Amino acid sequence: MSPALLALLALLLAITLSIATRVNVGLVSIALAWLVGVYAGGMNAEAVLKGFPASLFLTLAGVTLLFATAESNGTLERVAERLTALARGNARVLPIVLFVFASVLASVGPGAIAAVALLAPMAMLLGRRTGVSPLLTALMVTTGANSGNLSPLSPTGVVANAKMAAAGLGGHETRVWLANLIAHVLVATAMWIFLNRKTSIGSVGSVGSVGAAPFNRQQRITAAVILLWVAGVLLFKLSLGLSAFAAVTLLLALRAVDERQAIARVPWTIVLMVCGVSVLVAVLEATGGMDLFTGLLAKLASPATINGVIAFITGAISTWSSTSGVVLPAFLPTVPGLVAQVGGGDPLAVALSINVGSSLVDVSPLSTLGALCVAAAAEQDAGRLFRQLLGFGLSMIVVGAAICQLLAGWFAGINA
Repeated sequence: MSPALLALLALLLAITLSIATRVNVGLVSIALAWLVGVYAGGMNAEAVLKGFPASLFLTLAGVTLLFATAESNGTLERVAERLTALARGNARVLPIVLFVFASVLASVGPGAIAAVALLAPMAMLLGRRTGVSPLLTALMVTTGANSGNLSPLSPTGVVANAKMAAAGLGGHETRVWLANLIAHVLVATAMWIFLNRKTSIGSVGSVGSVGAAPFNRQQRITAAVILLWVAGVLLFKLSLGLSAFAAVTLLLALRAVDERQAIARVPWTIVLMVCGVSVLVAVLEATGGMDLFTGLLAKLASPATINGVIAFITGAISTWSSTSGVVLPAFLPTVPGLVAQVGGGDPLAVALSINVGSSLVDVSPLSTLGALCVAAAAEQDAGRLFRQLLGFGLSMIVVGAAICQLLAGWFAGINA
């Protein structure tokens, strides 16, 4: 068996394990990369280690650590309370407000999981008290957070942009963000119109227990430092990860955060997953397995259908697997070769289709976002909400493919 085929089988095994088990496929991927690379591919250990994405690791670690500090001292919770409080007064507008603020919160850096974790308990409570259906409330929070999840500042956005840059598609950070945002806005708008027609919604009235506590000294300092960091990255093009470490160091110096609590809240599992799969993909490229992988994908599509097909495939896998940890690191590097083997297509549109197709399905309760909303629902609503979100998430495999087939070319041409 050739090294290329062994490497491809190793990647397919890792993807299968990510779907069927709870094992961290980053660990498995590193072990497989060593075994295949050294003992079948003629590589030495140093060559395998060169596949570790050090720059991506530092960026992910820095960004997630910065927002872990804001979570650990309650800053993000205070922000979420204020955002949710602004929805009072008009229950029909409440879902829109939840979508917008979940999107903003995810976009500025914490990412979708943190945004939903902060907003879901308050949002589901507000929904119950105001007559907004649990499904509509959950969808607005999850699709809102997911719409901002590919911003240049969020962890998943960092992964997408880094993998696109490695594939020769760098410099499209704003397009990546906007394409994902627009796709989620389209889906959320359709659901808001449809579910509002079926739901009798009253006035918000008094929701007294959902109050907003004042910011303490540590939280004010944390908020100010994060705002300065965002401004530095956006206006002065500071290094995303390195400047995040500098911001964390400043917060520690000002005694605004507890170092151990912050480090403990970093999603190291996801960081390891992303970096581990990247090592295996590097071995795949070195042994020629990437050509085999793209060849298999190319057989399923034509130049006219490539955007929809790749969105369908990645959406189906992402339903059961990790978008940022498995799908994006495994599929974005295939884009140039895939377009070449299919015989046509826009590489940027294909990359955006992978991003959007794999993201739209993340409202499923099999993902962290949907699960957080089910956990925050009233006990009598939880079972039904689980089934509704599961059906909706599965439907997004097809909806995402249709959106990408119709609009991916337009997404790629956005003047950004």
